[in-house]
Amino acid sequence: MTIKVLIVDDSNFFQQRLKEIIGAHAQLTVVGVAANGREAIEKANALKPDVITMDYEMPMMDGVTAVRQIMRDRPTPILMFSSLTYEGARTTLDALEAGAVDFLPKNFSEVSSDSETLKQKLYQKIIAIARPKNQAPVPAVPAAKPQVPLKGRIKLVVIGASTGGPLAITDVLKRLPASFPVPILLVLHMPENFTRAFAERLDKQCEISVKEAATGDVMRPGLALLAPGGKQMILESPAGRSVQIIEGDDRVNYKPCVDITFASAAKVRGDTVLGIVLTGMGSDGKDGAKLLKRAGARVWTQDEASCVIYGMPQAVVREGLSDRVVKLREMSQLMVEEL
Repeated sequence: MTIKVLIVDDSNFFQQRLKEIIGAHAQLTVVGVAANGREAIEKANALKPDVITMDYEMPMMDGVTAVRQIMRDRPTPILMFSSLTYEGARTTLDALEAGAVDFLPKNFSEVSSDSETLKQKLYQKIIAIARPKNQAPVPAVPAAKPQVPLKGRIKLVVIGASTGGPLAITDVLKRLPASFPVPILLVLHMPENFTRAFAERLDKQCEISVKEAATGDVMRPGLALLAPGGKQMILESPAGRSVQIIEGDDRVNYKPCVDITFASAAKVRGDTVLGIVLTGMGSDGKDGAKLLKRAGARVWTQDEASCVIYGMPQAVVREGLSDRVVKLREMSQLMVEEL
């Protein structure tokens, strides 16, 4: 089935290039182009696209305002194009909060040079966020395993997420009390500047403290450390009381990578870890979950119904690595009760 895409951008150059790139894919067709937020709202209602690509800064009406109204009038998966600056990151987070599903950096050189990497990322994201209504059925979740009481046993929580992750992580952390007894490490597929802006936003919204992690940061109850974009976060060895931020291997697909932080937690903290895999595209977290399980740790996954993209949690469930499948709105309550 063809996926209908509406392009929203005030630049004629970007309009044309995106139209060419998206139109070249057999599964995608461009049904319209809008030059500002107001026009985007009108065309979203008239053309009924399956996905909208949205610029963040436009005349007459900006992208965030347009996202908010489209999600109110005719909810449609929206992919934002964002500047990689700190201010661009803050605007993108506003758009995600307003209802956009995901984002891509708006990189002039990549678009103008006909970058194959950009094409594949764009195709992958458009198809993934359009898929929920038509996706293949997911195998049934294995029967619930008997739950071993975790009270007093878990000393560290590590949470990984990707597409849909900013809102999911916000939902979980906002419900935790300042007295939450366990330190938290967060790994989210986000570029540099975005993680700093997101950590600052979370710190203002949550009762617990949240900061972008730096080498030497000591883990403590009531503090969540967010892995910085473009880097990897591991636990300091052998005591495992603080974190180290490293460059990591360029062969790794994600920076930061859930698998790497999960693996480090498994090695240093063993069976005192609870790993949680939230919404996201792909399977990052699956291999790390295997190592956590071998070390005797526990793994929870977000349920399919509350995921934006049921990719990362599904990969863990399919391997039989999930001890508990949890609805997003119940995740924080369960963490408080169990830990």
